[in-house]
Amino acid sequence: MKINPVKINPVKTKKPFDFFYAFNVVLLTLVLIVTLYPFLNVLAIAFNNSDDTVRGGITVFPRVLTLENFRTIFAFSNIPQAFLISVLRTVSGTFLSVAACSMVAFVLSRRDFQGRAFLSRFLAITLFISGGLIPGFLLMRDLHLMNTFLVYIIPGMVNAFNIFMIRSYIDGLPYELQESAKIDGANDFTIYWRVILPLCAPVLATVALFVAVGQWNSWFDTYLYNGSNQSLSTLQFELMKILQSTQIGRDAAYGNDIAKQMQQISPDSIKMAITIVTITPILVVYPFLQRYFVKGMTLGSVKG
Repeated sequence: MKINPVKINPVKTKKPFDFFYAFNVVLLTLVLIVTLYPFLNVLAIAFNNSDDTVRGGITVFPRVLTLENFRTIFAFSNIPQAFLISVLRTVSGTFLSVAACSMVAFVLSRRDFQGRAFLSRFLAITLFISGGLIPGFLLMRDLHLMNTFLVYIIPGMVNAFNIFMIRSYIDGLPYELQESAKIDGANDFTIYWRVILPLCAPVLATVALFVAVGQWNSWFDTYLYNGSNQSLSTLQFELMKILQSTQIGRDAAYGNDIAKQMQQISPDSIKMAITIVTITPILVVYPFLQRYFVKGMTLGSVKG
């Protein structure tokens, strides 16, 4: 006689409503909206027709989609050359700054370096005390860096904050790695190149992002040192002049033809288009460095 097994349906228990989870969802949704709305609004105005933008009321979608605002910006003859100079200074400045700061940080992290305490204090002073604008200008003039490309690279090559960030990361690495490499016959440069640098990829990517953003957004040094040299003008400096021309209603730097063209476009449209042009390269690069950036910020700041 075959006995069929009795199926017992499990009793479904109703889960209590999680107020804390619901509160977090609502709160984070509001934070997301508050964070994204300004950027989407800038994007909408940048791609919206200038005459329609004057009416106002643009939210997160353009009412009249157009690329005319960007065509106006890139119609300036200096923009391609200025864009190339900005790319060159960002790439070369970032590479040389990361290399120089990592070398100094490696030296300061060595326990057998007798002057590391004095040099660390000396670098720390530069974080709080600056020579000022006029002494800096006179120094660049005496070093014959005026109207040269090197004025974009050399002054900011060694940064105390970046050095301390890299050194704190190196201090968190086992010092036995360097001692083992020494036993195997490696010299100091080999230890730095083959042992330390590969392990410091997160913090180096973090520093590289800091330096690259600073180099890309910088325009005041162009104004001070290369303002009269049009061939070394940067994209940010040219965009700043375009922005100024929309605010004062004229453009003495580019001539009457450009001034008439600028008067036909609302200042808000030009401002937002310039903002998009400025941040696009950083937005393109950041996703590739994000995981290193987060790791470098968390691990590199454990020790001071």
